[in-house]
Amino acid sequence: MTMPPISYPVLRLRPKADARRIRHGAPWAWSDDLVLDRRSRAIPAGSLAVLEDAERQPLGLGVATVEGKIGLRLLDRDPAAVIDGVWLASRIKAALDLRERLYATPFYRLIHAEGDGLPGLIVDRFGDTLVMQPNAIWLEEREDLVAQGLLAATGCSTLIKNGTARARLAEGLPEVSAVLAGTAPEAAIPVPMNGATYMADVMGGQKTGLFYDQRDNHAFAARLARGARVLDVFAHVGGFALASLAAGAEHAVAIDGSEPALVMAQEGAVALGVADRLTTRKGDAFAEMEALAAEGAQFDLVICDPPAFAPSKTALEPGLRAYERVARLATALVAPGGVLILCSCSHAADLGKFRAACLRGIGRAGGDARVIHTGFAGPDHPQHPALTETGYLKALAFRLMP
Repeated sequence: MTMPPISYPVLRLRPKADARRIRHGAPWAWSDDLVLDRRSRAIPAGSLAVLEDAERQPLGLGVATVEGKIGLRLLDRDPAAVIDGVWLASRIKAALDLRERLYATPFYRLIHAEGDGLPGLIVDRFGDTLVMQPNAIWLEEREDLVAQGLLAATGCSTLIKNGTARARLAEGLPEVSAVLAGTAPEAAIPVPMNGATYMADVMGGQKTGLFYDQRDNHAFAARLARGARVLDVFAHVGGFALASLAAGAEHAVAIDGSEPALVMAQEGAVALGVADRLTTRKGDAFAEMEALAAEGAQFDLVICDPPAFAPSKTALEPGLRAYERVARLATALVAPGGVLILCSCSHAADLGKFRAACLRGIGRAGGDARVIHTGFAGPDHPQHPALTETGYLKALAFRLMP
C-alpha cells in the first residue's frame, strides 16, 4: 500500500480503541477513540486526515471533525487517495449506474450518504432536476466540484441546494438554500411511482420535496388496496393514499398537519383522475384518529407513517411510547380482518424495539395481530451494514384477526 503524502495530517486511535471495527467496515471513528493532543486538536474541521491504528498502521483517509462526536469520517480506504473532482465523479457515476439499473424513469434517490460512499451527501433526482443536501463541512468546501460532478454525470440542467437539514447544525454550517444551476421550477414536479402521480415541491416542501424511501412499501400496501377503504395517517403528500387509489381502492382518507402537503396530495389525486375518491383532513394525527374512532369509522387498510419520534438514543423511550400510542389508536380504526401498516424512520429504534412497541399498542387496543410483511427503504437507499443511520426505515404490516 502506498504511503500517504506528507501533506495529510494524521489522527491515531488510542491503544484501547477497537481498530478491527474500522478494518471490518465501520466508516466512522469516534472522537473518544482518538489520541487528541495539541497537534490533533489543531486540525481544522473538514480537513483531510489519515487515520492510523495505535501501531501507526494506516486505516484510510477521511474528514476530520475532532471537536465533534464523530472524530473522522472515512472517505477512502486508500490513505494516499486524492479527493478531487475525478474521485467525486467516480463515486457519483457508481451511484448513478445502480439507479439506472433499478429504475426505468429518472425519479429516485441518487446519493444516499455513506450508503454510496459520500458521507453527509443526499441527492434526490426529479427528472431533469436534482436537489442536494450537503450536510457535512467537507462537502460545503467542495460544493462547486460536487455540483459539476452531479450535472456532468446525469445531464440534468437544474441543481438546487437545500441547506436546511438539522445535520448541518452539528457541522457548524448555516441554513442556506440556493439554485446552483438552471432555473427553479415554477410549480411542483409530477413524479410517477407505483401507478400514481405525486407532486414534489422541490423549493418549499419538506426536505428535498418528496420521500422516495417508502416506494416499495407503497407498492406492498397497494396490493391490499383494491376495493378497500384506506386511511393514510401522517400522509404528507399522500404517499400511501395515492398508491392505494391507483391500485383500485374504493376511497382513501389522508390525514396530515400540513395544509400545503395535503394540497399536493389533492393535486396528485387530480392528476390520477381520482379526486372524488380522496378526502383530506388537516390536524393533529392523534386527535384526528380519536375523532374518527368517536365517529365509528372503520377502514380495511390503515397506514401510519409518522415523523421520527426517536431521532436519538436520548429520545428512544418517549419515542417508543409515541409509537405505541399510534398503534393503539390506529388499531381501533381497522375493520375486522383488515391490515394495519406501521412505519418508523427513527434509526435509534431498531426493528425489535419498534415491533415490540407496535404490539404493545395493538394489544392494549384489544387487537390480535399477525405480521404479514416487514419492509425497509428501497434499494436507492443502500444501507451501510456498519451504520444503522443508513437503514433507518422500518415498516411492519399486521393483519388483525377477525
